[in-house]
Amino acid sequence: MLFSTAHPAGRLVAAAAVGSAFMLALAGCSSPSEGTSPTEVTIWHYWDGTNADTFDAMVAEYNDAHPDVKISASNVPNADFLTKLRASATSRTLPDIAIGDLIWVPQIEQMGGLADLSKTLPSATLADINPALTSFGNIGGAQVSVPVSANNLAYMYNKTLFTEAGLDPEDPPTTWDDLLSTGRTILEKTGKPGYDLFTQAGDSGEGLTWNFQVNLWQTGGEFLNDDNSAAAFNTPEGAEALQFWVDLIDSGVSPYAKWGEFEKGQGGSAQEGSWMVGIWAADPPFEFGVARAPYPTDGHAATNLGGEQAMIFDNSDKEAAAASDFLAWFLEPDQVTAWSEKTGMLPVLSSVATGTDYLDWVDSTEPRLRPFVEQMADAHARPNTPLYPQISLAFATEIEKALAGEASVSEALDKAEAAVNAVIDKG
Repeated sequence: MLFSTAHPAGRLVAAAAVGSAFMLALAGCSSPSEGTSPTEVTIWHYWDGTNADTFDAMVAEYNDAHPDVKISASNVPNADFLTKLRASATSRTLPDIAIGDLIWVPQIEQMGGLADLSKTLPSATLADINPALTSFGNIGGAQVSVPVSANNLAYMYNKTLFTEAGLDPEDPPTTWDDLLSTGRTILEKTGKPGYDLFTQAGDSGEGLTWNFQVNLWQTGGEFLNDDNSAAAFNTPEGAEALQFWVDLIDSGVSPYAKWGEFEKGQGGSAQEGSWMVGIWAADPPFEFGVARAPYPTDGHAATNLGGEQAMIFDNSDKEAAAASDFLAWFLEPDQVTAWSEKTGMLPVLSSVATGTDYLDWVDSTEPRLRPFVEQMADAHARPNTPLYPQISLAFATEIEKALAGEASVSEALDKAEAAVNAVIDKG
């Protein structure tokens, strides 16, 4: 597992015994009646390794405490997930629950048949979920998804290079000016880049877009307008964010097309995801630290959310009720705490993310997670539109030209705005 943790005896079993009101829709909460069989609920996810093992163990806990229900979880590879789901929609063999990447939700919603979870999950549970995550799953006034895991982006840095450069490894930058100054010092003293930037669009554009959105939001800008019907980034705030990236490249602090130097130990810092803490925890490649994402002195703290969301297909009243009960159980504080501690994912419930039980575990077991956890209060979600993948690529393709020195900031923003609006207009 990513993190070794000891839970109070019986925590999961006790939590599993707490049924929700939705079990009333099932045939009963004790052993199946004679001549009847359990309600079968199928779940598709793409987790593997520790995440899959932990999820399977929690499914088994739930099944043991709810003999009238049999949850079966299957792994569908990430690359095949949407294709297989679309084929299943056509053949009417959809799973009862699909758990996939956050940005897939609008595309899956277009397949039809998703249950409105605001009508089946406890209102107290929905109110406790990080608002940015619930807002992402709200489409057309219906809550079509809820988060089951979360991650975000923060500042990670190489403490060894900080020391070599004469910098205090316990005093990372907190502002953009600090980041630029620190990066210059690392470059001058060690000859290595001070800060990695994701500067190339690649096949999907999302690496560049996702990272850039953090800085855009920090300036007070927005990526799309409120109803996702037009680009909203071609503003003074958007220009400030893009100019910051250009300044980092022009200074040599962030060389163009050099993403990955930090992870190889050849760079001072980078904006990295919370999952990197878990990946490196057991055998770190170098001594690293984590801090909240630096932002402009006149700006706002912000980061970008990732993670998985769960959706229920309304295959039948009985199966949908059982699926809702499982999700309600999975999203109870004890389960969210156990899942987060075992996998290293960030809690989706505000009560857990700010509670002493979980935070004491973080501070004693993996304190480098603390900045990521604290940033959940400032996290934004990407626009929940099915066109987002095409929008992201169109945006990144034009913005890359400014980073490569092939266009000015204003030219790149103008062309990116036109390209994004063309995607939206085409639909």
